[in-house]
Amino acid sequence: MDVFGHLGTYALEWLNLLVRWLHIITGIAWIGASFYFVWLDNTIRPPAPDSDLARKGVAGELWAVHGGGFYNPQKYLVAPATLPQELHWFKWEAYSTWLSGFALLVIVYYLNAQAMMVDRSVLELTGWQAVGIGLGSLVAGWLVYDLLCKSPLGKHDLAFGAVIFVFLVAASYALTHLLSGRAAYLHVGAMIGTIMVANVAHVIIPGQRRMVEAMRAGRKPDPAYGIRAKQRSVHNNYFTLPVLFLMISNHYAITYGHRHAWAVLAVIMAAGVLIRHFFNLRHKGRVEWKFPAAGVALLAVLAVLIAPEAPGARQPGPDAAAQFTRVNAIVGQRCASCHAAQPTQPGFSAAPAGVMLDSPQRVAQHAARIYQQTVQLKTMPLANLTRMTDAERAQVGAWFEAGASTGKTP
Repeated sequence: MDVFGHLGTYALEWLNLLVRWLHIITGIAWIGASFYFVWLDNTIRPPAPDSDLARKGVAGELWAVHGGGFYNPQKYLVAPATLPQELHWFKWEAYSTWLSGFALLVIVYYLNAQAMMVDRSVLELTGWQAVGIGLGSLVAGWLVYDLLCKSPLGKHDLAFGAVIFVFLVAASYALTHLLSGRAAYLHVGAMIGTIMVANVAHVIIPGQRRMVEAMRAGRKPDPAYGIRAKQRSVHNNYFTLPVLFLMISNHYAITYGHRHAWAVLAVIMAAGVLIRHFFNLRHKGRVEWKFPAAGVALLAVLAVLIAPEAPGARQPGPDAAAQFTRVNAIVGQRCASCHAAQPTQPGFSAAPAGVMLDSPQRVAQHAARIYQQTVQLKTMPLANLTRMTDAERAQVGAWFEAGASTGKTP
């Protein structure tokens, strides 16, 4: 039974690796296409009013050179006079990214919810309750966003953007008070990703289908479908930088581990939107450096505000060896079940981040990392599964601040 459990965990680790790789590949394809088409839409220039292109209904065109060839993309106002025989659709990049991302969410978080999603210092939950909150956030995010889009507010871009930003910050606040910081951040990202893919599946692609169907039936397509699709596409474009950060946020406990993690995320998302807005304006021929400057300034101020306090300076006492023995025992009891060559904690087949703490030498080697994660950020042990006490954290802190001595002469 132990062998089966070990092999199952090992197989899950491989599944995690392969699905994560797929998610990155499809995400690059989707976001790359999104960036390209928004750039294209902002860069094309209308033809002369009396030109053949204008008479054919071309709203804009541009010339580009890439890969040894010249390209001449053209955008038609509503639709061309005749439907081309071969028409390329851009949808599977979005669907594959969401499907692989949701599969990764299941593999990493939902199958090990008690360890990955529950933080008892935040709220006592069962694994199933945590999963229910996570799934509910994805559904609620899309419903609220879609209703706001369809409301009169959806006709006012700036006001709509401000309200959606406030909604996402409120969702971040709620999730960080229900789930572990790490799981909360990932679910805010999954919520935004769900909104983005639902825009493609429920608005952009259906609208394009109706336009194609109208042309095949010999009718003039309704331009309203194109207008709605363009609006949702622009929304997706502004979501991209925040969602990219959230995809990698689990590696940065300095953000999700902060006591005001929701506010940290709000600042990072705002910076991402400002930076993205700079590029959108630049593609239209406007260079507004104030936007990236504001984004970078926000990140710089945030970095200063959330910087951990410098470790206190203490002199090692005469019992340095005994102090290290106690710390080594604490780390062995509370941390080494995951951080070992052969982890005993269910759900782990290898030490997270390759950090092993199963010997006195390794504990001394990773002293700074242990101090940061257990004393400054308090994000480890993961979900405090091994129930490290405040007194034990204080002992680790006192040892590190006294120079992390092992009591042995160098």
